[in-house]
Amino acid sequence: MLYFEDLQPGQRFLSGAHTLSEAEIIAFARQFDPQPFHTDPEAAKQTFFQGLAASGWHTSSLSMRLVEQTELGQAANGLIGMQIDQMRWPQPTRPGDSLHVEVEVLDKRRSGSQPGFGVVKVKWTTRNQNGGIAMQLECAIWMQCRAQEPGAAV
Repeated sequence: MLYFEDLQPGQRFLSGAHTLSEAEIIAFARQFDPQPFHTDPEAAKQTFFQGLAASGWHTSSLSMRLVEQTELGQAANGLIGMQIDQMRWPQPTRPGDSLHVEVEVLDKRRSGSQPGFGVVKVKWTTRNQNGGIAMQLECAIWMQCRAQEPGAAV
């Protein structure tokens, strides 16, 4: 298990990779983001993307799965998100792209209202096989603290 006290600013977690197929991109988009540039390879050629592109929400969802598979995914109370800031998709994710995520701990603070928890600010960077940024965000996660011994300083 990983606790609030185990995390330090500058610490990084790196995921394994996942390669997206055309079928995965289309299936996700048909259910959650049914726009032609996500669902129809031929129609997508005539769009801004000039070819099939994964939904940004697909890239984000896959990133969550990859982060959960890192050591950070072993958070004692789970990865409970509090907010997301500065989410962006600088370039499209294409069929055949192999994505991995690096998470960097930016800052942390104990909760003033719930002493058994802390807030950890992290930055996720999802990259493709060429190092291009597919998604980036900063978010705050709610982390459980280790149990304190009676009378111990907090």
